[in-house]
Amino acid sequence: MALRVAVTLGLPDRLRGDGATTGQVATELGVSPVALELLLGHLATLGIVEHAPTGYRTTGYGTILCTDTGNELTNFLHLDMAGGRAELAFTELLHSVTTGDGGYARRYGQDFWADLAENPRLRASFDQQMTDRFRTQIPGIVAGYDWDRFPAIVDIGGGHGTLLAAILAAHPRIRGHLLDLDPTATEALGTFAAHDVEDRAQVTAGSFFDPLPEGADAYLLCDILHDWDDEHAHRILDRCVEAVPPTGRILVVEPVGGRRAGTEFDLAMLVIFGGRERRVDEFQALASAHGLVLDGVIDLTGQRCLLEFRLAV
Repeated sequence: MALRVAVTLGLPDRLRGDGATTGQVATELGVSPVALELLLGHLATLGIVEHAPTGYRTTGYGTILCTDTGNELTNFLHLDMAGGRAELAFTELLHSVTTGDGGYARRYGQDFWADLAENPRLRASFDQQMTDRFRTQIPGIVAGYDWDRFPAIVDIGGGHGTLLAAILAAHPRIRGHLLDLDPTATEALGTFAAHDVEDRAQVTAGSFFDPLPEGADAYLLCDILHDWDDEHAHRILDRCVEAVPPTGRILVVEPVGGRRAGTEFDLAMLVIFGGRERRVDEFQALASAHGLVLDGVIDLTGQRCLLEFRLAV
């Protein structure tokens, strides 16, 4: 919590360089100077800040908590961003284990997605969190599968479009169609332009619980199903099956339980969303209810697998 409060107050950024006195920072932030001194003292024990002639300053180690480092730590620690806010739902872990339900709604009065829809700052920080998470994964995902088999791909819940843009850039004959809620979907247009693939990329603002664009060769669900319990996952797959042609494929990319999923993310999916990292047999059971057959599983990266489903003959 000391790190979370430090990041939320912006202390690692404020104390870079020469640093500042406790009094100066307390006045700027409108916080108690006595309490801030206690926090800074503990941050010094942790090696995040150090004593300096000017008061306290951020250490080299502490700069990993600064906003311009490009890592995910700020988002996961900041109490007013999607990651940090969501992780506090872990205080409801007992409730989640007892009931099987997510703890987020119990803590905040509404579920994660409703919270994002109501708060543009949370939505923006979540979109950035997803982009940051995939930055190191995308090369392995693009290189690890024969995407060129599919002339047209619909990326369902594709966020800012970083994955689809990379697939299109690597395969000039593919056309892509991204679906997500606004304003995320609209912002994906900028991603496609930055990758020079905007002439082959289409964007639709909408929900994957509603009818999907029809007739594509592949429907991609990347880090989607693990956010939902079985009831909602079935609804998403229903929409995919409605839209996919008889020869098409439904591609699920996400951590797979017992294969590429860490146990900590199992608990995160449970507490935050009421979902989980499903095992291969659980995916098969889920998909079979929709007449889908698992054609194969590929380990794309150290964190994610691809499961390829087709309609049963």
